This record gives sequence, structure tokens and C-alpha cells, in this order.
Amino acid sequence: MIPDDLIVKVLATEKGYVNDPADAGGETNFGITIAVARAFGYTGPMKSMTRDTAIAIYRARYWTQPHFDQIAAVDLPLASNLFDGGVNMGPATAVAWMQRALNVLNAQGASFPDIVVDGGAGAMTLAALRMYKTQRGAPGMAVLLEMVRALRRVAYIQIAENKPINEKFEYGWQQRVSQGVTS
Repeated sequence: MIPDDLIVKVLATEKGYVNDPADAGGETNFGITIAVARAFGYTGPMKSMTRDTAIAIYRARYWTQPHFDQIAAVDLPLASNLFDGGVNMGPATAVAWMQRALNVLNAQGASFPDIVVDGGAGAMTLAALRMYKTQRGAPGMAVLLEMVRALRRVAYIQIAENKPINEKFEYGWQQRVSQGVTS
């Protein structure tokens, strides 16, 4: 189960209804895009979507479905960062950041077979994460987390560089990475 404080912190950032033409997600409420809401069965107007509906979607789509709950069993700060990044850019993108970092921290396959960077936290990715933590401990997990944050920061920069209208979001995105969703 996702820790309540993670949802509370995301909802503090993703407030209410927004329909900003610069936002690629289009119409959103509580940070949930219309496409995601529809995929999870919500059929009403986005302006009317309740906070409870958003929370249910966060639990299913952004925590359980991408296996962040299983990553949290290994390292909660990492899972929390992946969750927040996944809310912003999609869970598969967040998982791919972790996969890329694990592969380059693996010293050419010395500790575990390199994993396919496919954005899915399947058995091989979870095994690699556990092996990495066993070998590197808490200091290694801190390094992995900072690498994921760095990849996330660069991704936001690239979005704004490729579509300058998104520059208006850049400061908030970077601030979100700095503040994190865990204390």
C-alpha cells in the first residue's frame, strides 16, 4: 500500500482542475490526465472528478501497477521518487531512469546481468535492484537515487528545450525534484 504521505504531497502539488493549452497532458484534475482517468473508468467531466477518485487512480496506476510497491520494499525513498516522476512523466519513464542507472552502476555486468531498459519493473529489474542494494547498502542506494534524480532533471530540461512553451513549467519541475515527496 502506498504511504498516505506520498499521496498527500503529490496532491499538494497537483491541485485541482487545470486545462492549460501548454500542458501536453491536456485537461487534468488533481494531476490525473483525462486519458488516464478514462483508462481507469472515470467517465464524468474532469472538473467533477473527486479527490478520492484521483487517489484511487494514483494507488492503482502510479504505485501498484508499475510495481513501485515492490521497489518500496527495497528502498522507500527511491520508490517515492519514481512515483513522483511517474506522475509527472509516466511510470515507464521513471522505471527506465532506474534501469539505466542500475546498468551503469553494474560495472559491465559484474554483479548481475544488465537489464533491458524497457520501463517495466519486472522480475529481472527487481532482482537487479535487490542485488545492487545487497552489495552497495545504504550508500549505494543514495547514489542510485541521486542518479535517478539527475536523469529526471535532464529529462525536464530536454522537454523545455524541445518545446519552449514548457519553459514556464521548468522551475516548478526542478523544484519538485529538489523537494522530493519524502521527508
